[in-house]
Amino acid sequence: MAFTSENSFTDRQLVNRVLSGDARAFVLIIKNTEGLVIQIICRMINRVEDRKDLMQDVYLKTYNCLKSFKFNAKLSTWVGQIAYNACLNYLEKKKLVLPGELHSQENYSGNEFHEIEAEVILTKKALSTILAAEIEKLSTLHKTLIVLYHQEELSYADIAQITNLPEGTVKNYLFRARKKLKENILAKYKKEEL
Repeated sequence: MAFTSENSFTDRQLVNRVLSGDARAFVLIIKNTEGLVIQIICRMINRVEDRKDLMQDVYLKTYNCLKSFKFNAKLSTWVGQIAYNACLNYLEKKKLVLPGELHSQENYSGNEFHEIEAEVILTKKALSTILAAEIEKLSTLHKTLIVLYHQEELSYADIAQITNLPEGTVKNYLFRARKKLKENILAKYKKEEL
């Protein structure tokens, strides 16, 4: 049966198709969740080689455990939880807490920007670079929470599910992470520079 649209299947339909032997449905699961998984792994794990291995481990575990998925959460949240736990296990095994790299995904192209527009873009990039550098200095948990909430736009409930933390704790840690981030930025850069 041909796939007409990647978004036309519910989580339950995708899981049932995979469990029925449809490999293309698992490819859709990967495609629908890889952005979240990459964000989690890149925030928690520094070594690129280890990130690739963890990606493979996450999807291998997802495939092997798919029959135990209970649909108590979104499939993407469940896969995110597998990724988060895989990173925690890796860090525990290695006894490491390493920051990940923050990759800017902004790509500006074309030579038709006016001088003012170019200045705005450079200012945004500079601020983005400052913010990225300061996010990297946060603890692994705070950095991960900021990325999941602000970049992946996950709800508190989804983040709580992924991290196995109570929702109130997630809110509290996010508040602390934002406060620490703000303090670090204000301490390091004068308001005129920003």
